[in-house]
Amino acid sequence: MLTIQNLTYIHPNKDLLLDNLNLSLTKHDKAALIGNNGTGKSTLLKIAAGILSPASGTVHVAATPYYVPQLYGQYNHLRIAQALKIEEKLTAFYQILEGDVTETNLAMLNDDWTLEERCTEALAYWGLAALDLNQPMQTLSGGQKTKVFLAGIFIHQPELILLDEPSNHLDTSGRQLLYKFIQSSSSTLLVISHDQKLLNLLNPVLELSKRGITVYGGNYDFYAEQKTIESQALNQDVRSKEKALRKAKDLERETAERQQKLDARGKKKQEKAGISRIMMNTLRNQAENSTSRLKGIHAEKVGTISQNLHELRKDLSDTDKIKFGFDQSRLHRGKILFTAKELNYCYQEQLLWQQGLTFQITSSERIAIKGSNGSGKTTLIRIILGELAPQMGTVQRAGNQAVYIDQDYTLIKNNLTVYEQAQLFNSTGLQEHEIKIRLNRFLFTKDDWEKPDSALSGGEKMRLMLCCLTISNQAPDMIVLDEPTNNLDIHNIQILITALHDYQGTLLVVSHDEYFLEQIHIERTISLF
Repeated sequence: MLTIQNLTYIHPNKDLLLDNLNLSLTKHDKAALIGNNGTGKSTLLKIAAGILSPASGTVHVAATPYYVPQLYGQYNHLRIAQALKIEEKLTAFYQILEGDVTETNLAMLNDDWTLEERCTEALAYWGLAALDLNQPMQTLSGGQKTKVFLAGIFIHQPELILLDEPSNHLDTSGRQLLYKFIQSSSSTLLVISHDQKLLNLLNPVLELSKRGITVYGGNYDFYAEQKTIESQALNQDVRSKEKALRKAKDLERETAERQQKLDARGKKKQEKAGISRIMMNTLRNQAENSTSRLKGIHAEKVGTISQNLHELRKDLSDTDKIKFGFDQSRLHRGKILFTAKELNYCYQEQLLWQQGLTFQITSSERIAIKGSNGSGKTTLIRIILGELAPQMGTVQRAGNQAVYIDQDYTLIKNNLTVYEQAQLFNSTGLQEHEIKIRLNRFLFTKDDWEKPDSALSGGEKMRLMLCCLTISNQAPDMIVLDEPTNNLDIHNIQILITALHDYQGTLLVVSHDEYFLEQIHIERTISLF
């Protein structure tokens, strides 16, 4: 169905992205394509879709692919029918129904008499029955745009479907529809996603890295088990090499000390024996050569082990490299932070929630706020943080320090460098070298310190945000996360999960990612339906 051989892709700026890549999908395969941000997953999907051309190699597709992109801004100037590439065929269909039965219209329709019916059914399935196909794309939300392109699958009925992060903008009900489609589809699928519930519906898992594509014959859970085994083996290798390096250095030092003692003892004996100066010089040169050879042998051994250790450490996962260290919240567990009674808010004279909200938030709780798109999740967060006043009901807040982290990490200032951003949170007067040590712990090396924040990826901004929180004098009493995983790959999601395990304060999370919520141990849910 899809065969890629010896594919190489070079960015317009001449940077090599994909090198000698091979991939093969057979009919009815449902494959997941995963890998770190920047490895070229989306580029590979665009090449398979025919949008980009490789520098070399071959791409063979047995059927016309249907491509659902990750971003939709390029379609904003189009109407829905234009974006789905059905406008001309629909126009021909309606003209024929009105009696304009021309060869041009018949050729354009190509006997596709069920097109209108499929459009109606497809939009209804995705909850878009109220949309008009002539409606501009720019009037739709992110979730609606995703659903429009997913509806296009039902309309076009392709044999090969390429999906780039299809669940990113979907609410819980939308995701359930997507999962149902993935399970029931008989088409060949190649899917990029960090949604691990979705990934568990796919098999095999294709991991894209600098080494190429590695195939894991199972779903994501199977892949994760294999990676855990590989990681444990790698960490064991690193520990063994570190131990071998320490022993080699100790042996090198002991041998050098022993040789120095032998040389000194020999010199004294030679002086007592009255050996001539010429012979003394000859013996001294021989001793120095012998010492030099020993040093060379040990230095070569130490160098080899050091190089092997360096190569092994490069393969360690980012999660294993990062060092977390959150301070404890100042508040005792169970302290009441927020109380709402019959809380409500109005938009255009219409109540946001059918019933007023009554709930409490106490310190050290882990709470998820759930609801469909437009249910008022962000509004509720703003009320909890004191940025909005409720228009009905009452609220009470206890003094606490809260940090709000949205999916775009807007706390990171794009006009600052990485080091300047870290310095913003330096409330205890840490020295420059101490801040840079913290940055190194979060994988920001000296090459990154002067990099502008605007050039950082979503995952890098997330890591910098976590680093800033560890630099500040006191961990916030409450962290509020609004769709934190939308712009992260799987590896950076795991970094975030690990960091949140160490955090002891109150956690308030808006997310449709059920796997993420399970992993950070959410205790209860505030539902807005």
